[in-house]
Amino acid sequence: MTGTTRTSADLDPRRRRTLYRSWHRGIREMDLIMGRFADAEIGTLTEAELDDFELLIEVPDRDLFRWITGEDATPSNYDTAVFRRLKVFHHHDSPIHA
Repeated sequence: MTGTTRTSADLDPRRRRTLYRSWHRGIREMDLIMGRFADAEIGTLTEAELDDFELLIEVPDRDLFRWITGEDATPSNYDTAVFRRLKVFHHHDSPIHA
């Protein structure tokens, strides 16, 4: 089970592949972080944004998780508009299930 809530039927092959890879990272936490963002945004990303997102997919889970949580500084070459959107997408000021 992938967890995806989005169909890939309307996506081009590159976006289908990226959506799949977003949900199959290695650790479940990163599947949820990357996969949920991809479900919501994959259809609207420009080609340049998709390039940036694909670069993030190549980052090891541990490093990417630490950047997203703010535990480590994000290297400037990964601190893109897409990365910042990903962080904001998962930022909550209060408990999700309050």
